[in-house]
Amino acid sequence: MWRGRLIFMAAAVVLTAAPNSAWSQALDFDVYKASVEPVFSKKREGYTRCVVCHHAAANNHFKLERRGTGPVNFTEEQSRKNFDTVAKLVTVGNPEASLLLMYPLVPEEGGPAYHSGGRQWPSKSDADWQAIARWIKGQK
Repeated sequence: MWRGRLIFMAAAVVLTAAPNSAWSQALDFDVYKASVEPVFSKKREGYTRCVVCHHAAANNHFKLERRGTGPVNFTEEQSRKNFDTVAKLVTVGNPEASLLLMYPLVPEEGGPAYHSGGRQWPSKSDADWQAIARWIKGQK
């Protein structure tokens, strides 16, 4: 009986002490602000900007703060709020398990059958998709 408890306790210590790469890896706010957030406001030929549908009053999980009209789209406070929202839609270290990237991706590339805002990513090789994927992987 003691032997069983000892094995159980040892296993529990190993599992809680060993860092899970997804848990230990953090998303970088500065990289987000420089490389990810601008994608949401970017005007792309043939596509609607993310901020058009994903605003604070939208009926979806991806709600961005209202952006300004000056040279800076979002204030520091707005960017922090957006970062917190976006972080809930990613699986750290795994872009292909992240709703932020997969939901608006065309089905032929692995996206789901439905996205009411249309397809933003024609492929995983799209430069903006890749920029967000690098951030999710913890790359700069």
